[in-house]
Amino acid sequence: MIYLDYQATTPLAPEALVAMLPWLESHHANPHSAHRAGRAAKAAVEVARDQVAALLPPGGRVAFTSGATEALNWAIKGTAGAIVTIATEHAAVLDTVAAEARRGRPVTILPVGSDGIIDMVAAQAAISPGVGLVAAMLVNNEIGVVQPVEQLAAMARDAGALFLCDAVQGYGRVTIPPGCDLIAVSAHKVHGPKGIGALWIRDGLAVEPLLHGGDQEGGRSGTLSPALCAGFGMAARLMAERRDADLAHVDRLWSLATDRLRGWTINGSIDHRYRGNLNVRRDGLDVNRLMSDCRDIAFSAGSACASGSGRTSHVLRAIGLSDAQARSSIRLGFGRYTDEDELVRAIGTLVAAAQAQGR
Repeated sequence: MIYLDYQATTPLAPEALVAMLPWLESHHANPHSAHRAGRAAKAAVEVARDQVAALLPPGGRVAFTSGATEALNWAIKGTAGAIVTIATEHAAVLDTVAAEARRGRPVTILPVGSDGIIDMVAAQAAISPGVGLVAAMLVNNEIGVVQPVEQLAAMARDAGALFLCDAVQGYGRVTIPPGCDLIAVSAHKVHGPKGIGALWIRDGLAVEPLLHGGDQEGGRSGTLSPALCAGFGMAARLMAERRDADLAHVDRLWSLATDRLRGWTINGSIDHRYRGNLNVRRDGLDVNRLMSDCRDIAFSAGSACASGSGRTSHVLRAIGLSDAQARSSIRLGFGRYTDEDELVRAIGTLVAAAQAQGR
């Protein structure tokens, strides 16, 4: 199997597994216990917390969660006032915002252009005094487009609003600007384990709890897993240490992929994007048949979170694609552990299978 679905999840780094194993095999103490074994577990958690924080702006704290979905829910439901967000956000934001709207909270959903970038004129008009929260994704999970988060954060600050950044896809890859108030990240998108994420909270900011029952994380209740924390911490450390090498590798993979997909259309901005995400379309392509014909290649017809829903991608619709164009699009995701020869072989197989459909 050639794995090209890095936006859905990334392979676990071997170093992260090694960091986790002692806490799975023999060190089983609760990190919130006061005895020696508990204190050792707590120390491991705090080392991991520092490693995760090293890739985030200064002046805030990292609170571990069960994942980015919980972190985003906590950030949105734990704040007050009108919400402004973007039509191409992840469902973890849009569905949570919709739930808040049903409770009577005013919500504005801003459009994007055909390149996937937010309409800044509309943003300036919408982000006005009285808005409580502005939420924007740094790197889009479906089309890889990088939003102008720094400018949006400045608009929010000028309006007296808080700014929430969904940095799940950009964490460790794209610089997160210092103007954020809340930042959500996830371990399994950066070669860490599934089941753990974090919400970064600016110093001095209080966010109403989403979960009650112990307050172990200062606003978030629940016993932490030292194993998951250690794995997340090591994954974050590797993202920092290998950032330049990873980005150079991704650039090479992007060049190889786009060269072999000439004649296909790239969805979203080519210039303002993370290049480990290649979302392309070929008119008339039957993606379901393509996936059946190429079973030894793991790729996506859209966001993994919406797979099986039968709906076309809300992100692709937001950039102006028709249902037919959206249904003829695929997403290839690659990164640190993608072999160049395997990528070339996989794309050759995909192109040949796509061309065979037209015969």
